[in-house]
Amino acid sequence: MSLVRLTIKGISYSHTQNGAYALILNEVEGERKLPIVIGAFEAQSIAIAIEKELKPQRPLTHDLFKNFADRFDIIIKQVIIHKLVDGVFFSSIICERDGIEEIIDARTSDAISLAIRFNAPIFTYKNILDKAGIYLKEQSESEDHPSEEETEEDFDEVLEEFLSAAPKTDATNEYAQYTLEELYNLLEAAVLSEDYEKAARLRDEISKKNL
Repeated sequence: MSLVRLTIKGISYSHTQNGAYALILNEVEGERKLPIVIGAFEAQSIAIAIEKELKPQRPLTHDLFKNFADRFDIIIKQVIIHKLVDGVFFSSIICERDGIEEIIDARTSDAISLAIRFNAPIFTYKNILDKAGIYLKEQSESEDHPSEEETEEDFDEVLEEFLSAAPKTDATNEYAQYTLEELYNLLEAAVLSEDYEKAARLRDEISKKNL
């Protein structure tokens, strides 16, 4: 399958979906955008990595991973968004140490947070982009060229439609109504069934309740 390289356009916050963020990836040799719903904590980590001037007083989780990897001569060569199931993206981190390459499964938000910190390229497969990529609204030939503000408004409208239709992920607080005991029980069940995407979302909710 053909790989397509992506770059990061930025992070967009939904004005209609409370707490929903979308990481927007650009097709390098094309016009499609790939929006990925992410959580608030992941959005913060990615934003900090993009804005080089922002330096947290203490290392964030992804910064800690970067420091750990640097200490033990581990590099991230690339990130591949390799699967899309029921609106959830699955990614792999391609690492190398002492000439030995390893493939590590990861949440897409985590994988991209690390890719930025390692200056590693991000790829997806063409069939995923064909399925989930979106275009800005096209103007007819008779219309004047849209202004940048109008183009952004068009994109925001498309993005809101995408967020409204997107399944619940770590960006939507789907476990907020559960008690800590219920969350721990759900987490244990998710780990036993090897549903690590669900386990990661449960872990995030447990962390928020423990603050």
